[in-house]
Amino acid sequence: MAAAAMLLSGATSSCNSEKTPYSGYEKTESGLYYKFHEKHEGETPQMGDLLEVSIQCTVNDSIDIIKRTKNMMKLNEPLFGGDLSEGLAMLHKGDSASFIVNIDSTFIMMYRQPSLPSEFKSTDVMRYDIKLHDFYPEIVYLQGIASQMKMQNAERIASMKAAHADETAKAAKTLETFMQKNGIVAEPTESGLFYVVTEESAGEKPEVGRKVKVHYTGKLLDGTVFDSSVERGEPIEFLLGIGQVIPGWDEGIAMMKKGEKGVLYIPYYLAYGDSGAGNMIPPFSNLIFEVELVDFE
Repeated sequence: MAAAAMLLSGATSSCNSEKTPYSGYEKTESGLYYKFHEKHEGETPQMGDLLEVSIQCTVNDSIDIIKRTKNMMKLNEPLFGGDLSEGLAMLHKGDSASFIVNIDSTFIMMYRQPSLPSEFKSTDVMRYDIKLHDFYPEIVYLQGIASQMKMQNAERIASMKAAHADETAKAAKTLETFMQKNGIVAEPTESGLFYVVTEESAGEKPEVGRKVKVHYTGKLLDGTVFDSSVERGEPIEFLLGIGQVIPGWDEGIAMMKKGEKGVLYIPYYLAYGDSGAGNMIPPFSNLIFEVELVDFE
């Protein structure tokens, strides 16, 4: 099972002191059976947090559904009463515990199977053994990725410039000439990106890791339009700063306020580099993007 990709959920649990059919286990009101092997104090995960866990799932102590491995999991809304998410929400950092869940509901609602697989019965015992190593808000995790991505991009760009010194010098001169010819006055950022505000806004700027919604029209320096969300009538959405778009976008959109419009003048190495993109964007192409930060969350 592709357990690492599951979005797991969280809920508050309450204990039921009645005797359970599983030795050493207690039962929550929603029907989750649980047994702690190691228990600590402190905070528990909040909805939306990312959890670093070691996890194993077996049926009848003999069939591996998930072989023991270390995974990253997200705590979201519960899928059904007594699912694994309720157990995850009970854990403190360093805790280890076992959870027995309803096998039918787990396969159908969590694993999205049309029915319980024929090799299993509704009376089979499905157990998760979990240790929680750490947890933190998703935004913290994404900001860590963004920091690594920034360093990797810097190394990649330095290598590209060194390997293509003549092309880099030519591209820089071409962009400089274009801006002078068109009366564009702007100071470059440390990376070489230019951003010109065309419509100001009093909105806030998005943090790295936030999902942003952006309208854009992309052009070559000769004015050729190669892509436009405006023409499609649907803005693009992506997580800011983690490499889902070209580096010039990650840097440039982070400079914008919600509702602001502007133009990004992007050197080739912050765009599609020495390879270009498709038939419309040749290698070493400086690009222009008219952009609007429609919203972010």
